[in-house]
Amino acid sequence: MPGPSPKRMEPTRDYPLFGGAFSATLPPGAIDVSDLRPVPNNQEVFCHSVTDQSLIVELLELQAHVQGEEAARYHFEDVGGVQEARAVQVETVQPLSLENLALRDYCQEAWVLSGKQQVAKENQQVAKDVTVHQALLRLPQYETDLLLTFNQPPPDNRSSLSPENLSLLPWSLGNFEQLVTSLTLHDPDIFGPQ
Repeated sequence: MPGPSPKRMEPTRDYPLFGGAFSATLPPGAIDVSDLRPVPNNQEVFCHSVTDQSLIVELLELQAHVQGEEAARYHFEDVGGVQEARAVQVETVQPLSLENLALRDYCQEAWVLSGKQQVAKENQQVAKDVTVHQALLRLPQYETDLLLTFNQPPPDNRSSLSPENLSLLPWSLGNFEQLVTSLTLHDPDIFGPQ
């Protein structure tokens, strides 16, 4: 007997993250992956209800040994290693204007990186080129690197194209940008005693 189907979310202005310590605007059709399987405590993971796209918000230890653009590259390569990517390729790295961020008062620097990683899904041999967009928000006063990742695998020909799914478009870079800029801190206690 199948379990309850995951809740499909409409675009939400202040979706609570990390038990309400943060909130952000999620794109249409986002499904909270923690409703489907265990997710590490330092991550919030959302998947698109039709495509294989995913969004991840991670609280990571500040990597003080890398600065500026190199910090963004470090995290991109680290994620590639965790995912056992067969190849990682950085395409662009750019500074992100702090004035557009809800976290501007806490963030010392921010970077946006786009690249590709060749990754095989669980239980599959064939690796696919996944376009990866990452935003790195550095919060040194909390000894935290906040990493937001938007994974865009190539379209799957087997995607179900039923009429109700056709109305739900794939997520765009604009959706990711809205997530990044709307991310708001409500409870600094999430970082532990300061």
